[in-house]
Amino acid sequence: MGKLIGRFSFAFLILPLFLMYQETPAAKDSTPKKKAVRAVKQAATPEISYTVSMSKPATHLLEVEMRIRWNQMPTALELKMPVWTPGSYLVREYARHVQDFSSKNSSGGALEWQKVNKNTWQIRTAGAKEIVASYRVYANELTVRTNELTDQHAFWNNAALLMFPKDQLKAPSTVTVRPFGNWRIATGLPAVSGSQNTFRAANYDVLYDSPFEVSDFQDITFTVQGKPHRIVMSGEGNYDLKKLAVDIAKIVEECFEIFGELPYENYTFITNLRGGGGLEHMNSTALQFDRFGFKPEARYKGFLGLVAHEFFHAWNVKRLRPDVLGPFDYENENYTKLLWFAEGGTEYYSNLILRRAGFMTEREFFADVARGIKALQERPGRFETSLEEASFDAWIKYYRQDENAVNNQISYYDKGAIVSMMLDLAIRSASDGKRSLDDVFRTLNNDFFKKGKNYSPADLQKAAEQAAGRSLEDFFDRYVRGEAEIDYNAYFGGLGLQLKESGGARGRAYIGGTFADQDGRLILRSVPANTPAYEQGLSASDQIVAVDGYRANREMIEKYISERKPGDKVRLTIFRLDQLRDIEFTLGNDPRREYSIVKKENATAKEQGLYRSYMNAEL
Repeated sequence: MGKLIGRFSFAFLILPLFLMYQETPAAKDSTPKKKAVRAVKQAATPEISYTVSMSKPATHLLEVEMRIRWNQMPTALELKMPVWTPGSYLVREYARHVQDFSSKNSSGGALEWQKVNKNTWQIRTAGAKEIVASYRVYANELTVRTNELTDQHAFWNNAALLMFPKDQLKAPSTVTVRPFGNWRIATGLPAVSGSQNTFRAANYDVLYDSPFEVSDFQDITFTVQGKPHRIVMSGEGNYDLKKLAVDIAKIVEECFEIFGELPYENYTFITNLRGGGGLEHMNSTALQFDRFGFKPEARYKGFLGLVAHEFFHAWNVKRLRPDVLGPFDYENENYTKLLWFAEGGTEYYSNLILRRAGFMTEREFFADVARGIKALQERPGRFETSLEEASFDAWIKYYRQDENAVNNQISYYDKGAIVSMMLDLAIRSASDGKRSLDDVFRTLNNDFFKKGKNYSPADLQKAAEQAAGRSLEDFFDRYVRGEAEIDYNAYFGGLGLQLKESGGARGRAYIGGTFADQDGRLILRSVPANTPAYEQGLSASDQIVAVDGYRANREMIEKYISERKPGDKVRLTIFRLDQLRDIEFTLGNDPRREYSIVKKENATAKEQGLYRSYMNAEL
């Protein structure tokens, strides 16, 4: 998925990209033989159209009518709802929101149907050549991967709304939208000429990759490299449309500089001004951001970072596709070990793009990297789960983290970004600055996307080694397939940089848990391994009632413990499973460090040159 604030292979990809949404004119199939072949293909492929209505927004019910006309209509037609949407690797069971399903023939006669499993509706077609299925979908969850209908707007992902006929994912379809009132429509799908509010998808991978926003939104268009880009802002906020257009154009230009092309005919940025997050699509992205988060400048840069992340996905993931990520199985998990590069590599590039575009200073860039390193170093799970394992297990772990996740998991976003940076620095040093991770992306673009292929973990390593001019087996074995501690300075040093650790809170008393105030109660959220809290038996969900007899809240416990020394004993009064108890607790020594990335003294001329090419600045 795209980045959360805080942060496939399509059949048509083997064609030239400018044909992505074009149809082959029937006039070209002029010979009798070609006409016969075309007629057979048309008979074997259903004509599918959808109408999406929203007559009563207050009910949160999107109304769907699906028409299927098919000369080879099966006796039992199965319609299926996807269980997940590409970019968000969790089975979400979209069928749970479906209600009021019915089916009929073109004359309006009712057809028998039954639900045969969690996401499949089977219709007895009774010889009909045209079937009309109707249903409603409850849409009251605004995320970038779900649906919402209110009296303010409608936003939906087609994978969470529109069913598909079994075994017909390559079939084209149209979507007609009946907006509420005077609402307007935004989507990456191309409009059907001569048909009002109707859009066409070449196949279901395209359809399910094209979200809709329908509302009284504000929008602006800008052009980069001759191609139009549209910014859609749904909701009131403190944004400046003209400034957004200028700044986002710079992000697009920086990506163009990497790849030398914009691989789409147009692009749409859909932004809902509530919540936070993003989800990438082939020629659009769905974004969510705080309506008042565009000022001051520091918060505005957060939005630009989100845009940069999701836009870079137009290449990394959507076109440079890891092994199994396309063609998609929409009914089951699609396992890959490459999410660390698909998402973590994209997260690394989001800041790199902001730096190259002039939105981020050197100091800001490296401060953000240092914060990421600190978060990783304070996570015991880094010794338990590799990047490849975290990628593979995203379906069962990343979106379902519990209180023990800190001890047995890492984020393929966060560590993936760090390891992607180390890989970039390794390539730059090994090649004397002649190549970088940019070249790896270009290789994947030319050797895989443009040849209609997905890449494997071995392919990625080979591309990186080609750029470096040497083996990177040890790097991938230790940091991608393994759980070794990262030797940061082995990579920073090549560019005249050094990661420095400072004592931070060392020497201060320390309990070791993560606390949160919740409804007037102080709750222990998580207990990292090897901390005093872990070793002395505190448990996540414990409620800390008092310390040495004084009522506790988060502010109080932080101040109280800060005045003690490591080795001091305190009495913790807690509720555990509704039972009150006292625990004599020995405070430990706070081991946490602060990190900073600084310039080395006496950096060599080579190191200074590599830094200059990396940051476009003097060391």
